[in-house]
Amino acid sequence: MGKSVKARIISFIEPNIQAFHTRRLENLLALRLNDVLKRKNPYLFKAKNLVTAHDLIKSLLDAHLSSQEEGIFGNFFEELARFISKEIYGGKKSSAEGIDLEFEKDGTKYIVTIKSGPNWGNSQQINRMRDNFRKAARILRTTGGKANVVAVNGCCYGRDDNPDKGDYLKLCGQRFWEFISGDENLYVEIIEPLGHRAKEKNEKFEEEYAKVINKFTVEFAKRYCSKDGAILWGKLVKFNSGKQKNTGLRH
Repeated sequence: MGKSVKARIISFIEPNIQAFHTRRLENLLALRLNDVLKRKNPYLFKAKNLVTAHDLIKSLLDAHLSSQEEGIFGNFFEELARFISKEIYGGKKSSAEGIDLEFEKDGTKYIVTIKSGPNWGNSQQINRMRDNFRKAARILRTTGGKANVVAVNGCCYGRDDNPDKGDYLKLCGQRFWEFISGDENLYVEIIEPLGHRAKEKNEKFEEEYAKVINKFTVEFAKRYCSKDGAILWGKLVKFNSGKQKNTGLRH
């Protein structure tokens, strides 16, 4: 890969990673306590013997934010992979259902589903991916006359040392970035620009995060703690999992 192409990749990463930080902060500021309490498992946190409102809120919030951040960063990774493939091989977003990228090299048409890491789905989800691969390949062979179509599950990090899954390839980490770029070292080289202004952005995030922790802890204590300060787990579970009244459901 030439220096000019690497420069364009870095030029893509640095402004777009700022969008990750912006989304991350926006999601934090938009959160309400009910959002966090409804979406996480109260039984798990009781089993972990969390006895203070602060510790419970911090654990709930961290779990919630971690899930959100994985999703936001996964979208960024997908865009980055498409950009790199476009620069090197003329890759593009596929119009086929469930296919994130398609490009051609060395006479072979590749259809790619991009995931963050290797452990992304259960057997049902993997079967759905396989079905999407079959449908997309059939369309390409019918409309484009391309007999040689290869399906790839690309994973942006991690490893799988048995990439041949029979009807598709699973390329993780170094294998994936080399596959879309032709450069075996790219997976290491992209780590530095990902840290562009990270310290500054994370300082702002941590400042707002502390405010949210304090605000949610006070609100939680008022609603879900007894007068002597004990967490009212029964009340919390009822809010999280109890039946809503007047749902119109018939039993």
